[in-house]
Amino acid sequence: MSHDYRRIAAQILENIGGADNIRQAAHCITRLRISLKDESLVRQQDLRQVALVKGQFSNAGVFQIVIGSGDVDRVYAELVSQAGIARATIADVKASGDQRQNRLQQLVKVFSDVFMPILPAIIVAGLLMGVNNLLGAKGMFLANQSLLDAYPGLSGLWGLINMMANTSFVFLPALVGWSAAKRFGGSEILGIVLGLLLVHPDLLNAWNYGKAAAGLDGAALPYFDIFGLKIEKVGYQGQILPILAATWVMCRVEQWLRPRVPNAAQLLMVPIATIVVSGVLALAVIGPLARHLGIAVTDALVYVFNLAPWLGALLFGALYAPLVLTGMHHMFIAVDLQLIANQGGTFIWPMIALSNIAQGSAALAMFWLANSANEKSMASTSAVSAFFGITEPAMFGVNLRYKLPFYAALAGSACAAMLITAGQVKASAIGVGGLPAFISIIPQHIPLFLAGTLVALVVPFGLTWLLARRQLAAAGQEAARHA
Repeated sequence: MSHDYRRIAAQILENIGGADNIRQAAHCITRLRISLKDESLVRQQDLRQVALVKGQFSNAGVFQIVIGSGDVDRVYAELVSQAGIARATIADVKASGDQRQNRLQQLVKVFSDVFMPILPAIIVAGLLMGVNNLLGAKGMFLANQSLLDAYPGLSGLWGLINMMANTSFVFLPALVGWSAAKRFGGSEILGIVLGLLLVHPDLLNAWNYGKAAAGLDGAALPYFDIFGLKIEKVGYQGQILPILAATWVMCRVEQWLRPRVPNAAQLLMVPIATIVVSGVLALAVIGPLARHLGIAVTDALVYVFNLAPWLGALLFGALYAPLVLTGMHHMFIAVDLQLIANQGGTFIWPMIALSNIAQGSAALAMFWLANSANEKSMASTSAVSAFFGITEPAMFGVNLRYKLPFYAALAGSACAAMLITAGQVKASAIGVGGLPAFISIIPQHIPLFLAGTLVALVVPFGLTWLLARRQLAAAGQEAARHA
């Protein structure tokens, strides 16, 4: 189906207050992101009627219009041309919206800005790790043995995939260091160096820290002894908070040095001083404090879920989608990675995947209930998107518009979350947050996760079919009465 992108862009421009109301505009995979001078000028009802517009909302000072993948870049090109404005990056638009954010929003934005660029690497690693787990899982495909046991020739492939899957997690501090340095205004290459420093082979591997700290099997913590000052010689593989905090300090050090060091000595003095100062602080102070803070946070989260698993799952399953509406869901990436590092798996990410599936199921029900071809098209494409982890089109374009499908999805997500939490389902990595999610689940938990997937499909679809059908029928009767 072809669309008149020029006309659509013109209608969007008209309904957001015109070109004079735009500070900057960019787009992501599915949404136009616009920094407006005055959001009160937006005609939201009229904007909803524009073709391809699946929804709109304001978050962190940025007005976002959900268009959908494939079409958004063409609408954006026309919008920029008609408005006579320069193309901007998402970072530019976000920076423009920062002025109206509170402290919590700014903190959430930091996590979002840091993790979104490296998310593809984490997802790829998670999918490869899932494939690796399936190859080595006993009893998954063959009775009492794994595919590796039955076909020893797969061992070379298993080893190769295992190395590829582990790369992003082993060198995760380097990825975070690069992205965080970019976010905090420092040298990205120095962020990479600082991240690699924290996982240097000469340091004790972080996975063995617990054993060494407890003195098990004769293990002991190694130290750097610097004039009597002892610094733990321990790495931070898979850790998030240490490199995030250390990179922030590194950027502050670099920014302080640059105006104070003569230009002729910049290349020599600034990188050396920055890495030495931030490296020592990272290993001696920042790293240990952040590591123990991260461990405390994850232990507290695990304690709450162990204390009242059904309640924790009920609340998370019901509240995750509303958190997506605010953008606060990005913070869970760090928690997931911390749980994987400290607990060997995360119980949060499986619930996130089921929440996405639930939103897709509710949108799919609306596809069967919708009367117009445009609504059917929007519902079907949004459902497919949600089933593969991108829920904004389903939520803003379909479920929130009719309200009842959104509530049905929350109910289905909560029920599915309680089911898998009762069985202590965990994921060994972060993967695609939708129907393919089972690949990243720890193999022995896959059957129960698939049962949770079935709940996340059936409950929202059934509730939406029962409730929204009545809603649409009542709306049709009301329209006929006024015709």
